[in-house]
Amino acid sequence: MNPRASNLKFQKDIKKWINHPSNLIGFWSKRFFVIILLGVFCLTFSNAQIRKDLEDRRRKLLRDIELTSKLLNKTTKTKAAALDRYIALRKQVQQRELLVSTLQKEIEITDLSMNRASDVVESLTDDIGRLEKEYGELLRRAYRRKKNSSDLGFIFSAESINQSFQRWQYLKQYDEYRKKQAQLIIETKKTLTIKKTHLQETKIEKEELIASVGRQANILSAELGDKSRLLRNLRKDEKRLKSELRKKRTDHEGLNKAIEKAIRKNMAARRKNERDKKANKKDVNKKPQKDDTVALKRLTGDFRNNRGRLPQPVKNGVVTRRFGKQQHPTLPSVQITNNGIDIRTEQNTKVFAVFEGKVVSKQFIPGYQNMLIVQHGDYYTVYSNLGEVFVKKGDQVGTMENIGTVAMDRKSNVSEVHFEVWRDKTRLNPEDWVR
Repeated sequence: MNPRASNLKFQKDIKKWINHPSNLIGFWSKRFFVIILLGVFCLTFSNAQIRKDLEDRRRKLLRDIELTSKLLNKTTKTKAAALDRYIALRKQVQQRELLVSTLQKEIEITDLSMNRASDVVESLTDDIGRLEKEYGELLRRAYRRKKNSSDLGFIFSAESINQSFQRWQYLKQYDEYRKKQAQLIIETKKTLTIKKTHLQETKIEKEELIASVGRQANILSAELGDKSRLLRNLRKDEKRLKSELRKKRTDHEGLNKAIEKAIRKNMAARRKNERDKKANKKDVNKKPQKDDTVALKRLTGDFRNNRGRLPQPVKNGVVTRRFGKQQHPTLPSVQITNNGIDIRTEQNTKVFAVFEGKVVSKQFIPGYQNMLIVQHGDYYTVYSNLGEVFVKKGDQVGTMENIGTVAMDRKSNVSEVHFEVWRDKTRLNPEDWVR
């Protein structure tokens, strides 16, 4: 083949390789490719967030289960403590069931991640094969070109300066394209190695999750058996349970009356203060009283705006009885009413004010030990079943200030704080207010 014909063929080969649709992506193809990448990224990010949420939930459940187990071990195994043991065990079973469900969801997400990783590994493997084949063809063509003619000969054999410049541009693009192909192969192989490693790690993680589900399921089965046996024993002792329930209702009514009386008294004092303030404005000879209306309004607004974000009255605890009407844990035909929530915790645990305010009542209530009411403008928080109390009526308290400790029932070794939220004389669900 003469040099001119060889040069012309090489020029055609360069155009073919540079402009071939499989080698250079066009404008719209690039756009489509970017859209696909964005879609994959969004899906991956979404699943990663779901996995993080599930992992956070799993860790919290494990902490709660550990605390409940500790409290169960401390509860005495006596008839007097049987109902308290049953309530704690029922809570433990609920948490364990949630944990198993969470682990199973984590396995589902892990499966999706593994499937995506497998698809990517397969796709990258195909890409490497195709790229290496194309790169090999490039090298063969470059070798034939070098063998048949030199680059300088190809450039200087042009019929004009303009054609020489075009040939130089073609050669430059050809070499750059070849270098990019080589770099792309290297980077793709690195990505493939990373993806394979990630896939292997995900497989190990899945195996650990499956093993964890098995362990938790076995523990759950044992706890369900204990719960059933305890329930049967409690139902045999229905007479004693009903007697205890009557006493608790009496104690609960006493607590409720004390709270309502204290709140009514406080509201009456506020109304009197407002009347005195208006009277002082009319009578210029009287000395104006200190105006705390602005402070009360601020507290009311701040408390209301923190709904759902208030801290718990104890740092570590498990809610064993919820707010409102509910069926008795062991007596199917009996309904009980709870004006707040009961949080079981460890002995002598510190109790904190959930928001800044003023102590408007401190009393001893039979069955509920010491009780404190803290006013936050139009709102009140109630803390009962306290052992030690560190504040007195009239004291100003700050958010998360230690106001006392949780009392312990000597018969059952159970420590629970009873917590309520009121707006004037209306009872509110505390779980709507604390985080």
